[in-house]
Amino acid sequence: MVPAWLWLLCLFVPQAFPGAQPAELYVEVPENYGGNFPLYLTKLALPREEAGGQIVLSGNSGMAAAGPFAVDQESGFLMVTMALDREEQAEYQLQVTLETEDGRVLWGPQPVLVHVKDENDQVPHFSQAIYTAQLSRGTRPGTPFFFLEASDGDEPGTANSDLRFHILNQAPAQPSPDMFQLEPQLGALALSPKGSISLDQALEGPYQLLVQVKDMGDQVSGHQATATIDVSIVENTWVPLDPIHLAENCQVPYPHHIAQVHWSGGNVRYHLESQPPGPFEVDTEGKLYVTRELDREAQAEYLLQVWAQNTRGEDYADPLELHVVVIDENDNAPVCPPRGPPVNIPELSPPGTMVARLSVEDVDAPGSPNSHVVYRLLSPEPEEGAERSAFKLDSTSGSVTLGAAPLQAGQNILLQVLAIDLGGTEGGLSSTCEIAVTITDINDHAPEFTASQIAPISIPEDTEPGTLVTTLMATDADLEPTFRLMDFAIEEGNIEGTFGLDWEPDSGHVQLRLLKNLSYEAAPSHKLVVVVRSLAELVGPGPGPGATATVTVLVERVLPPLKLDQENYEVSVPVSAPAGSLLLTIQPAADPMSSPLRFSLVNDSEGWLDIKEASGEVHTARPLQGAQPGDMYTVLVAAQVADEPTLSTSATLMIHFLKAPSAPTPTLAPLAPVPTRHLCTPRQDHGVVVSGLREDPDLAGGHGPYSFALGPNPTVQRDWRLRALNGSHAYLTLGLHWVEPREHVVPVVVSHDAQMWQILVRVIVCRCNVEGQCMRKVGRMKGMPTKLSAVGILVGTLIAIGIFLILIFTHLTLARKKDLDQPADSVPLKAAV
Repeated sequence: MVPAWLWLLCLFVPQAFPGAQPAELYVEVPENYGGNFPLYLTKLALPREEAGGQIVLSGNSGMAAAGPFAVDQESGFLMVTMALDREEQAEYQLQVTLETEDGRVLWGPQPVLVHVKDENDQVPHFSQAIYTAQLSRGTRPGTPFFFLEASDGDEPGTANSDLRFHILNQAPAQPSPDMFQLEPQLGALALSPKGSISLDQALEGPYQLLVQVKDMGDQVSGHQATATIDVSIVENTWVPLDPIHLAENCQVPYPHHIAQVHWSGGNVRYHLESQPPGPFEVDTEGKLYVTRELDREAQAEYLLQVWAQNTRGEDYADPLELHVVVIDENDNAPVCPPRGPPVNIPELSPPGTMVARLSVEDVDAPGSPNSHVVYRLLSPEPEEGAERSAFKLDSTSGSVTLGAAPLQAGQNILLQVLAIDLGGTEGGLSSTCEIAVTITDINDHAPEFTASQIAPISIPEDTEPGTLVTTLMATDADLEPTFRLMDFAIEEGNIEGTFGLDWEPDSGHVQLRLLKNLSYEAAPSHKLVVVVRSLAELVGPGPGPGATATVTVLVERVLPPLKLDQENYEVSVPVSAPAGSLLLTIQPAADPMSSPLRFSLVNDSEGWLDIKEASGEVHTARPLQGAQPGDMYTVLVAAQVADEPTLSTSATLMIHFLKAPSAPTPTLAPLAPVPTRHLCTPRQDHGVVVSGLREDPDLAGGHGPYSFALGPNPTVQRDWRLRALNGSHAYLTLGLHWVEPREHVVPVVVSHDAQMWQILVRVIVCRCNVEGQCMRKVGRMKGMPTKLSAVGILVGTLIAIGIFLILIFTHLTLARKKDLDQPADSVPLKAAV
């Protein structure tokens, strides 16, 4: 079962939403209809189900009056009741509704547009009966100089209002009947091509033209009207203009009048164009104005073109050209170029080298004083009192060149140049220009060592290869890193390649290292010459003395540890031993030909003992007072190598005191001769071995070492040295570097057990040859003449020569005297020739 509310909704919807709005109905009515009225126009589409309603026609304003229109209630036709005039009202807006008696709308409203269809019932007419026009000579043919105005009241856009213009008559007809032409549709009057040619011969009086306007376009039928145009011919005033010079930055009121043009014909307006666009304008009278200040630097010249045009913008003639020249004034300072990157100039560049050329711009008029720029160097200024400057500036061209003053690598110089216009005269504008200059480095400095002589360096001969000997440092005054790269080499003193160098190219330090084992005997010293060179090519003078360094390496001799022949010494001495008694001789365990030793006693508190510094003989220094038999006395014996004080050793000497012997005091044995030997002077490493052994078996017995000492003669002790070789022999050498060459007898005292005797050693000291043999004095050879005999022979020879000369001169004198004593006639005559 359908709900009740749904039935109510179905009944309500038709009432709330009536039918759709009918579309507008368009109806045309002919104008000035001449038939019977009412004229039925169209049948309205009324709904049939609403036949009980009343048709209501109203105007577009909603009022009930519908004017000349009505609706037939029975047939529903829309009708017009009287003739309509389109010129009075062209359209009517109506609406039709179907209403009840109480005014309720049953249908509608139906909009109706009634259009009155036009008919040609209006006559065209001119705006004036007589027109006046002026025609200037020089007007282009075909360019309208006058426009006719005519109107037609019929509907626009239809043939009824489509007007055409024609020239009916020209008076006078001379010099040509077709002097003018009239554009039919626009009514534009222009000079015909024939009229343009004949205008110069035309009369000065006006021309009168009879013109016609007709509607209906180009159709033959239509309404028409006529008018008269009086055309007067005037002289051409459209003449060229002279150039105008205007000052830039001119302080005058604007717009400022500068010139005037005039078109003598009528109906003219002026048009101006500027190339390039500028602040110019022209008014309706042809006056030309500049509207603001001019800037010559922005635009120096303008070309103005002025046209005379009709109202349609068509040109009467060619445009007039006006040249505007802007007069320059000095209102712009010279403009410096922007400061660019620094100009790199190599050091040591010769004077006159181009640094830079200033390109200063002055936008004032070229060639005028306003743009004549001169230059002046502001900085760096030459130092006071300096005759030379680092830079020179050409005041005319702005060229900067190097002067004679030297410049250093690494200098950064900012040149300031003053640019002044007006040729530098008073009132000129100026600007300061800057040029950055960098003095670049060249490889003109050879590297040099900080020290050319290195103090001697001592290294032991057993130093391991690879050991650092010393470090040398070199410097290079150049700034460029590539110019500071160095190369090192040992130029002298390293023939065997014992030493080597280690370095980095970019470092000024070079390490001298040992590459091979050293030998004191082979070379006790090495003098090395190390050179440093630049890896880059050197400019200018070559390396100087500082490019070499001399290193002296001293090889320290490594001696074996010093050892004595015994680690501890013991000796027994009677307490009655006299002063000077030889107790024993301290001897080294090494070769007796090795370096000599120096001996000393360290803790001889009683002062009983004395040791020979060179020989190591230990003697009693004084009687052994206070010593008791059975006591022991211990001292320390120190020994060191004479040439190597650091090489030393020591041993203890223990002395056992004995009772005084009952036997008689030992007597000095008779002298024992020693065979003659020879030694060289100056001193060489030679000596004489002295034996303490006795040939007599009775005297040669006993135990213990032999002790040797030089005789007590001070001269002998000064000139000679004696040291023990072993327990039975001693070694005698020269004590001085020079000893007089002759035969010397050296007394040597030998002690053994309780016995003491003296040996006379005969030594011949002589000069020696290179082989170490003694050079002996040669005696007179047998049969060799003496000096006296040689003198006698020489004197006898001279006497004999004198006798022979006397005889010869005597003989010559006698022969000459004999010739003079002969008579004159005895002389034979010479034969005539």
